[in-house]
Amino acid sequence: MTQRIAAVSGGMGGLGRATCLALARAGMRVVALDLPGDAARRAAFDAAMHGHGVETVALDVGDPDACAAAIASIEATHGRLDVLVTAAGITRDGTLRKMQRAQWDDVLRINLDGVFNLVQPAVAGMVDRGFGRIVNISSVNGQTGQFGQSNYAAAKAGVHGFTMALAREVARKGVTVNSISPGYCDTPMVMAIPEAIRAGLVDQIPVGRLGRPEEIARVVGFLADDAAGFITGANIPVNGGMFMSF
Repeated sequence: MTQRIAAVSGGMGGLGRATCLALARAGMRVVALDLPGDAARRAAFDAAMHGHGVETVALDVGDPDACAAAIASIEATHGRLDVLVTAAGITRDGTLRKMQRAQWDDVLRINLDGVFNLVQPAVAGMVDRGFGRIVNISSVNGQTGQFGQSNYAAAKAGVHGFTMALAREVARKGVTVNSISPGYCDTPMVMAIPEAIRAGLVDQIPVGRLGRPEEIARVVGFLADDAAGFITGANIPVNGGMFMSF
């Protein structure tokens, strides 16, 4: 079978790095899309990807022209793009009464607009080729809301609304579109939360611990597989039981 080509936005971050590794181990050719970051972050990424041939492309997902150019470059270099995972995300927390407009705009630009900016240029080629897997990383807080995160919760809820709508548009074209809503995981973003607050969050998780990035990546790999063609428009919660629904 032809090797699948995958791109992961936020690919050098906690969840993104684990996802790149999982997809590479599954036999895919992986391109990590992310801001360059500092030397330590880059060194940690390179060490984790050693021997797996993962490429990196510097990208601000909030720049629509740069996103279109990145997708075009991947397709020109590799002939196609089969799998797209949108994992780039930021937080700019604050209660709504005190939130600055820039905090709102920054989070929506990266966490929601960034999904549109990458998926729109990528999905056209997938439809033309009759195959594609799009996996958008949402969040448990997009389902439950969270104090001080009206911007983040709105963006992440929007990610799944986008996912469901697009899934209907491309379902007959061999392209699936799904989202994953992780709970709190052992990533730099979560570990930056003050320890006392983080401990309170862990107390709310029935399994009693933070998630591991590879546990999220395992679900991405499942949805990205060729055999997952009958799953589309779904949101998969991976949150340790923090939020349950049916």
